Amino acid sequence: MPKAAVMSAPRKAIEVRDFPEPDLEPGAVLLETLASEVCGTDVHLHHGRLSGVPFPIIPGHVSVGRVAALRDVTADATGAPLAEGDTVTFYDVHGTCGHCYHCLVARQPNRCPERRVYGITYSANDGLLGGWSEQIYLKPGVLTLKLPATLTADDVIGGGCGLFTGFAAVERAEVPMGSTVLVQGAGPVGISAAAFAVLRGAAQVIMIGAPQTRLDLAKRFGADTVLLLEATSPHEREQLVRDRTGGRGVDVAIEAAGNANAVPEGLRLLRDGGTYVIAGHYTDVGPVSLNAHQDINRKHAQIRGQWGTDFTHVVRALALVNRHRERMPFADIIGARYGLQDAGRALADVEALRVTKAVIHPNGVKG
Repeated sequence: MPKAAVMSAPRKAIEVRDFPEPDLEPGAVLLETLASEVCGTDVHLHHGRLSGVPFPIIPGHVSVGRVAALRDVTADATGAPLAEGDTVTFYDVHGTCGHCYHCLVARQPNRCPERRVYGITYSANDGLLGGWSEQIYLKPGVLTLKLPATLTADDVIGGGCGLFTGFAAVERAEVPMGSTVLVQGAGPVGISAAAFAVLRGAAQVIMIGAPQTRLDLAKRFGADTVLLLEATSPHEREQLVRDRTGGRGVDVAIEAAGNANAVPEGLRLLRDGGTYVIAGHYTDVGPVSLNAHQDINRKHAQIRGQWGTDFTHVVRALALVNRHRERMPFADIIGARYGLQDAGRALADVEALRVTKAVIHPNGVKG
């Protein structure tokens, strides 16, 4: 019987439970889990900060696995041949209806009211529908992506959902070539945003964040200037940004911190007519005080939200990671590896910022 780490309720200890072997429906795929991430969203889940979560759940929304079995499936979602033994990742969002306004007209399936998410909105009572499990059951219709032989599980899971969110945020910002980009937050989302901003053509990337170890990683991914949050004052940060931008402020700012205080500072550091993308506020962290005249209208600012990702972001982000592995070493972001029994400790380490990316290996560490 496969085992899985279960979050039974907010703030309850993680339990390891046995589950029955899945019986594959036509169109289903069964994975042997190679790696599953532990991210900030999992910490929020454990704190009960997301509404509508059907506890108990098996966390782990971004994972990599090896195909153990498949039924009436011969190709991944892009048409690449798929067989037992292949290594895949999959798009964690499932069940979008395809016929509501957001799916059909707005072409924003990430806002479909029917969408379900592995590791978040599926109950453990529904089966092995999260990555902190020895096996992951991919329901018919789940979008899979076969990894090229040149990419390892670590290359994908080192960035995890932050890799795809950072990609989506940079695209949402429409980063102009030759521009100056500010990234607020030095976690996987922020590091990914910095890397993709450089590939998009940014001439300069400035990052504000903490701790210093994450900022050091960000420099390897393309950040030109890094500012340690607790070692600088808002005035000092503004002075540096003004100095680096001819007094104007940055062309693009990307919030990847999930901290309410980042928003007014990001708008303050944005040039007149610049674009601000908020990608880090996946949960409600409280209100901020803004002046609509000074911060938005008089500044002629564009403010855009980026809620989650779509399958297109997964496919294209990994294509770039595969092409630029040396300059985007996402495997190096992994700070610690844990078995199922240590999932609770992994959550605590992520919450305390002791590791940038924690990875669960339900079947032991594999390459």
